[in-house]
Amino acid sequence: MDRLRVLIVDDEPLARMRLRSLLADCVRPAATVVDEAGSAAEALHALARQTVDAVLLDIHMPGMDGITLARKLRDQQPAPAVVLVTAHAEHALQAFEIDAVDYLTKPVRRARLQEALGRVEQRLGRAPAPAVAAMLPVEVPTLVVSDRGRVLRIPVPEVVYLRAEMKYVTLCTTKHRYVLDDALSDLEQRLGDAVVRIHRSMVVAKSAVRALERRALPGNDHEEGGESWAVQVEPTGEWLAVSRRQLPQVREVLARAG
Repeated sequence: MDRLRVLIVDDEPLARMRLRSLLADCVRPAATVVDEAGSAAEALHALARQTVDAVLLDIHMPGMDGITLARKLRDQQPAPAVVLVTAHAEHALQAFEIDAVDYLTKPVRRARLQEALGRVEQRLGRAPAPAVAAMLPVEVPTLVVSDRGRVLRIPVPEVVYLRAEMKYVTLCTTKHRYVLDDALSDLEQRLGDAVVRIHRSMVVAKSAVRALERRALPGNDHEEGGESWAVQVEPTGEWLAVSRRQLPQVREVLARAG
């Protein structure tokens, strides 16, 4: 497997030095620092000279900040994967606005950086890194997520549904509810055939779908008779609205289950 080509962007030389040192210790996926930049302008010049797989990007920098630079990087072809680096966890929600692969809080730890590199590989469409896969139970597929800075491994069979709300995603499992720092589209892609999208803001585990019928749900007064299509999921027993566009897919799930 080729090493990931990484650009470090941070206005603090010591912060860049620490990231370079941590990257040298990362394996599977391994990474090579191809360049460093102390500002957004320097980063753009560096990217004009070469392509990289990922940019480790500090949010707070003099002049153009990291969020603004990340928006510019989305227009590049090919666009590098962006991993935000911040000293304040409350800024992590901004990662969703610029479709960042991950975010890291300072001081960055090697294990967390390794996790972020694994997500970069997934974004690039490469096979999961053996070292990351080795940490997961072989017999049970696991979803790796960020819950307000914590890295969690959720067994896929425990997933009931995921709902996008404002700038975060709520994951409902058979045991808990989590507020995730991951984008719904990324989670849906990583869960693959285990889930079905029932609405633009919601995906549901196929194994959790138990019934489909027209019901009166809150917020659906615009529908005829105040009713809309909804699925019931177990074990919570909740009824979740299904959009007309996704109705055929949900019916197919039920047909196969029957």
